[in-house]
Amino acid sequence: MSGLVQYIVLRRDLQAALGWPLGALVAQASHAATAAIHLYYEHPQTQAYLQDLEHMHKVVLEVPDEVTLTSLAETLKKENIDHKAWVEQPENIPTCIALRPYPKEQVQPYLRRLKLLK
Repeated sequence: MSGLVQYIVLRRDLQAALGWPLGALVAQASHAATAAIHLYYEHPQTQAYLQDLEHMHKVVLEVPDEVTLTSLAETLKKENIDHKAWVEQPENIPTCIALRPYPKEQVQPYLRRLKLLK
């Protein structure tokens, strides 16, 4: 196994406050994860991650709301952490962020305060 992890961060309020069904949340995470892999496909760490499909490691975290998600996206951009912020169309609703595969230690400082999605 490569030791690489793809992190996905979803807005918790989509389900809790806005009433989105679980399937819609799963779809948002899938869109973002697929887009991040596509955007950073040529990166050596993405290639290494895709070499062992049976052992891909993903971690799904949550943030409470859009403001927190947007703030995280800005921080990741500022720190040159490759990611895709998914915005559901045509509603233009930011729903989640997926990072390209990274060694856990490299991105942990930006994600350590987030909880696993429940």
